[in-house]
Amino acid sequence: MSETGKIVFIDCQVAGISGDMFLGALIDLGADVEKIVSAIKSLESGGYGYKDIKVDIKHVMRKAFKATRIDVTAESTSKKDARELIDIVENTAKKLKLSERASKFVSDVIHTLVETETSLHRKSLEEAHLHEVGLVDTIAEIIGSAVAMETLGLINSKIYATPVSVGGGLFKFSHGTMSSPAPATLSIFASKNFPIKGGPVESELATPTGASLLVNLTKEVSRFYPEMTPKKVGYGAGCKDFEEMPNILRITVGDPLDHWLLKDEIAIIETNLDDVTGEIVGNSVDTLLREGAKDVSIIPMFTKKNRPGQILKVVADRKDVKHLSRVIMEETGTLGVRVYPCERHIVNREKLLITLHIDETKERVAVKVAKDNSGKIIHIKPEYEDAKRIADRTGKPLREIIELVTMKAREVLLKK
Repeated sequence: MSETGKIVFIDCQVAGISGDMFLGALIDLGADVEKIVSAIKSLESGGYGYKDIKVDIKHVMRKAFKATRIDVTAESTSKKDARELIDIVENTAKKLKLSERASKFVSDVIHTLVETETSLHRKSLEEAHLHEVGLVDTIAEIIGSAVAMETLGLINSKIYATPVSVGGGLFKFSHGTMSSPAPATLSIFASKNFPIKGGPVESELATPTGASLLVNLTKEVSRFYPEMTPKKVGYGAGCKDFEEMPNILRITVGDPLDHWLLKDEIAIIETNLDDVTGEIVGNSVDTLLREGAKDVSIIPMFTKKNRPGQILKVVADRKDVKHLSRVIMEETGTLGVRVYPCERHIVNREKLLITLHIDETKERVAVKVAKDNSGKIIHIKPEYEDAKRIADRTGKPLREIIELVTMKAREVLLKK
């Protein structure tokens, strides 16, 4: 069952996150256990050296809460370097025929994990033998989570998460005694600008695998739930049982309050320009778009003493505000910017590649498709550059090419 348009909220502000807690919470939400176990056990037949894989799934109590616990063990006949671990995950995703989005997700997670570890150890992918990462549970949690997300229909959902608790104190692992969070965990969160907080217990609460899953799924971090109607709640249990708190990860799935539109939290960055050349303004627009701005506008205006000028207006993700503010100042020389938190309502957008037969030739064209949360097509727009290329090549009017591409795209979408 497709759940496109659903909201997923990962609450990791109390007990952090690990791979087994995340997968356990997805199972608790109703993910297909048979498919998850089958996917994990397929590692036995991949020639990767994993034998006698055991998958133990059970309900446990953490304080007064019932949660789902998953534990994966196996015999491993060989150590694995970072490159081998990437190949195992990506080849397994291919053999399982995961969707394009799920395959990219598992690839991003394993790359985040092993590249962080190899960077810390200052070794190449082929030289680094990663002890904890090479165990079967890490691979199983990544593959199992992707399968679970797909069976729940949540792989394309808007996913929020809280700042993550990382614990504290000292813990022992293969490289000796370290303070929590582990170096790899901290590096992963730092590389993605993901907010963390210490405590509330002296223990490792966020693991490298959990961190990698979290940063590659989350689209927005919030201390509070977004506006939604909760439908399902899943609890994943950690291996330890703390006196101070329930060691659980909570994942909530729900509907946005407006079923026709999605809501997005953005920021508007503005500054007034009255002493900047047109070349500088034009280059600033290109630079801002390249650096991650969602949109950039130039609005004519009059400043003091009736001097003509422009308002440079940037639409940005809130996480990019500081970076883009600095870009504006460096590129234009302005001494300050104004920032307005803003809420916008949007429709789902996706890109579709179609083949257009014209004058006995085949042309590939990218098309932007806007849909509401029910899947109804709101707007179809061919990419201008592709349409112009075909118009120039065939000598036909651009307007005619756009009409042909739009008709073809609608035919393709109606067959889906």
